[in-house]
Amino acid sequence: MNPPNPARTDARRHHDPEVRGFASDNYAGAHPEILAALALANGGHQVAYGGDDYTENLQEIVRGHFGPRAEAFPVFNGTGANVVALQALTDRWGAVICAESAHINVDEGGAPERMGGLKLLTVPTPDGKLTPDLIDRQAYGWDDEHRAMPQAVSITQSTELGTLYTPDEIRAICDHAHAHGMTVHLDGSRISNAAASLDTTMAAFTTEAGVDLVSLGGTKNGALFGEAVLVLNPDAVRHMKHLRKLSMQLASKMRFVSVQLEALLAGDLWLRNARHANAMARRLAEGVRAVPGVEILYPVQANGVFARLPHDVTERLQKRFRFYFWDEAAGDVRWMCAFDTTEDDVDAFVAALKEEMAR
Repeated sequence: MNPPNPARTDARRHHDPEVRGFASDNYAGAHPEILAALALANGGHQVAYGGDDYTENLQEIVRGHFGPRAEAFPVFNGTGANVVALQALTDRWGAVICAESAHINVDEGGAPERMGGLKLLTVPTPDGKLTPDLIDRQAYGWDDEHRAMPQAVSITQSTELGTLYTPDEIRAICDHAHAHGMTVHLDGSRISNAAASLDTTMAAFTTEAGVDLVSLGGTKNGALFGEAVLVLNPDAVRHMKHLRKLSMQLASKMRFVSVQLEALLAGDLWLRNARHANAMARRLAEGVRAVPGVEILYPVQANGVFARLPHDVTERLQKRFRFYFWDEAAGDVRWMCAFDTTEDDVDAFVAALKEEMAR
């Protein structure tokens, strides 16, 4: 009898669960309440492709947060949510106006353009936020057949630079876009962090502000996987379910996506997780701000801290904690906190930063 192959034995842990970094909230595991919800949904058989009880119940929960016309279309991931959403708002000749720093422009491998078949019209912003005036830099040429037609505006809340739009700022953007015949998409991969920081409902800066479509984040706030496209204005989109399938974002066992969003949104888990991550970012910012030679670049309004420090310090510190350069040439870095970041994690990082700055 052949001896067992070590590579084929039972699953085993391959990492130290005590190690945490500040590279991304995607590095965090799944919240225990999410794992419990997945186990709850696992027994027996349920209808595939969204006909299950969990996806049906999710619709009621989403309407409770976003209004009676809201409808959720669960998808696998954030890029998929954005691609499906932007496809729904544009024709084949259409374009989407967004900040130059937007995730759809910088971090999705060209998927909105290559897979979605649309054009991104980008605008430089000082803080990651669009305004009506900035939108007007690209909002023209609707009758020019030589130019992609601006049909939608995409904003991110919280932004890629960790800043926040107020409800009034989003309302002004929506009013301006709608006056030009354009629709508005909100990339909400960190929408919970924004609502927690603003101390308001998610509807206050989406449905009530005039947003037509939302990419609802779950993964960065404690889910194992899964996001959703939320249709807030059914008059703005057509054939969403067909677009989801065409974009390879229709999960056969959708109950396992829906039950995670249900676990986050049915109670206050979404808010608890976001408040904690935000609080850890504030603690981190306070700690590093006191270190001579470290510059905080943007207001710390959600769960991210952007800073500038000497290049050699960053490289040494990265050997002790995982985090990324944001702009390596300038020496800018990004530190992200998650639902499971602890005060001890933050304090240890600040202490390490002080040591490296003192060398």
